[in-house]
Amino acid sequence: MSVAVAVIGAGVIGRAHIRILGALPPGQGRLAAIVDPTAEAAALAARLGVPYFTATEAMLDAVRPDGAVIATPNALHVAGARACIARGVAALIEKPIADDLDAAVAVADEAERAGVPLLVGHFRRHNPVMQAARRLIQEGRLGRLVTISSDSMVLKPDSYFDAAWRREIGGGPVLINLVHDIDALRFLCGEIEAVQAMTGSTARRFAVEDSAAVLLRFRSGALATITLSDAVPSPWCWDQTSGENPHFISHQANAYRLCGTDASLEMPEMALWRYAGQCGWDQPLVREVLAVPPRDPLVEQMHHFLRVIRRDEAPLVSGRDGVATLAATLAVKRSAETGEAVHPGRALPSRTHPPGA
Repeated sequence: MSVAVAVIGAGVIGRAHIRILGALPPGQGRLAAIVDPTAEAAALAARLGVPYFTATEAMLDAVRPDGAVIATPNALHVAGARACIARGVAALIEKPIADDLDAAVAVADEAERAGVPLLVGHFRRHNPVMQAARRLIQEGRLGRLVTISSDSMVLKPDSYFDAAWRREIGGGPVLINLVHDIDALRFLCGEIEAVQAMTGSTARRFAVEDSAAVLLRFRSGALATITLSDAVPSPWCWDQTSGENPHFISHQANAYRLCGTDASLEMPEMALWRYAGQCGWDQPLVREVLAVPPRDPLVEQMHHFLRVIRRDEAPLVSGRDGVATLAATLAVKRSAETGEAVHPGRALPSRTHPPGA
């Protein structure tokens, strides 16, 4: 059965989903409609020969797709998800699940009560490198995880800030970029117990931050540091080292380092450092690069979404999982404002915590 998937929002990420749907083998999935108020989106729909709408509800009622990708601006995520849930349409909702924690919890609740699958678009989890690293940790290859360091440092061009909202509160790299790293570290290392952070805006002096330094304590006791900036020339960023995003030049560098009592791992290169015999800083380390066949995580996410729509699989990133990542990301903002450690789990209902994370 070919699964009919509508795309709501035809911006950069929406067009990526549209391209992926268009390239699927016959019988797997197909693009059912495009929803977007712009003339460019109307022209794209005409070129592809698919129905075009300016309103989500009208499309859902007329087309009745099996699933929908919600790739609208963040502020519209919840409204789109609720429209899908009300009609029993499975949804892939782009990150973050919402820009407000209460709204995020509410929409996750609605989906659960209605029995409608909700997949949050933290697509890095679908990268084979991420999945291989998670297996190494769970199998105990690193021993007890002790410290993690993550870098997310790039230089966004001046033209990026032509959109005024990117210069204002809520448009900075914490909510736009750091949310990816927070989710990836949750996927790899488990739940985050406490967050302490500082932010700065000295590079551009906008109302919003351009840099951050973050300390995380995981429930396991492991500690992580994250260094973030969108105002510096640097290769140390997942997007610029993993090769998964064609819009970025790929550099030979690593963005994450996971250090355990038995071995340490650099990612995305998947370089494993360990002692071959006697241990200690006066002994030589062995460096082994683990082979992980590359696959496009956005394509992998779409294949997973098709299986979710068919009810063959549970969402890899459920609504509640998306809520927990949002809570930890908002905790970065809160800690930077107050100067105090923030415990993101305390802001959530106990049922929100995803099992096995």
